[in-house]
Amino acid sequence: MDVDTRMLRYLTVVAEEGQLTAAAARLGVSQPTLTRQVRALERQLGVELFRRSRTGVAPTAAGAELVARAAALLAGWEGALRATRLAAAEAGGELRVGFEGSTINLLGRAVVKDFTRRMPGWRVRLRQNDWFDESSGLASGELDLALWHAPASMAERYAHAPLGTEERWAVLAADHRLAARTALDAAELWDEPFVAIPEQAGVWREYWLGAPERGGRPVRIGAVAHNADEWMAAVACGQGVGFAPRAVGRWASRPDVRCLPVRGLGPSLVGLFRAPGRAETPAMAAFAESCRLHLEVQFRATGGGRSAPAAGAQTSTNGAG
Repeated sequence: MDVDTRMLRYLTVVAEEGQLTAAAARLGVSQPTLTRQVRALERQLGVELFRRSRTGVAPTAAGAELVARAAALLAGWEGALRATRLAAAEAGGELRVGFEGSTINLLGRAVVKDFTRRMPGWRVRLRQNDWFDESSGLASGELDLALWHAPASMAERYAHAPLGTEERWAVLAADHRLAARTALDAAELWDEPFVAIPEQAGVWREYWLGAPERGGRPVRIGAVAHNADEWMAAVACGQGVGFAPRAVGRWASRPDVRCLPVRGLGPSLVGLFRAPGRAETPAMAAFAESCRLHLEVQFRATGGGRSAPAAGAQTSTNGAG
């Protein structure tokens, strides 16, 4: 009997959440779709997997047995996918790199051209980072590297090649009461509504809401955006303010938003991050050097950040390879 791994993932999330509504939100599907999938799996197996009640759902004895075994099955399948993707990418001379909406300018033609000069026969495949995946595709093996403006905690969790640092700035609608200022204090924004990214983004959501600097003050969420364009549109429409790398001012030069420096907000580490335990390959090292060269030129021209020392001495592995 063949069972789709997607259905096993649905099963485990429903069991963990105990509610179809919460499970559907976490999986990014509608509740009716999730309900249909669970019932289809029950029909396929010929057993009842969940008991429904007014308060939610709970696994039956059969459901609990399958959930206990599904985690190992899914982990094994994910490991097989990672190994397959890695082998295909390296055999095909392809480096898969994720970027943030605010850093696409850092991965321009100059970087790719310099990389292909360093690694003849190789190509770069770029993909915008997934806001519904905290690892941006590194954990699943879909990406080899992710370019992040990251908090220090991510440098401890992921191996990375540091590229420099860049300030976090505030982004406001052009008609916001603070938009005429030349700079802001972070404390002036804590009572403002913020445009947030999805909860599935995990640490990224907290970081770009300024959680480390808030000192426990609650966040007012004015809107939730699912990609960079949607986020910028929500800010421009006055649904909330937000924090972004200073680079945002270089790629989002639009008249309906203002980007301002913020006092009391720590800078971001700019780096190329890879999955823990994954060793840096020659292609990764070459791409990092191409990025360093390009960033140094940009930072010199704009004063927008500090570049990391060149050449492999600064590659951090956090003990992960």
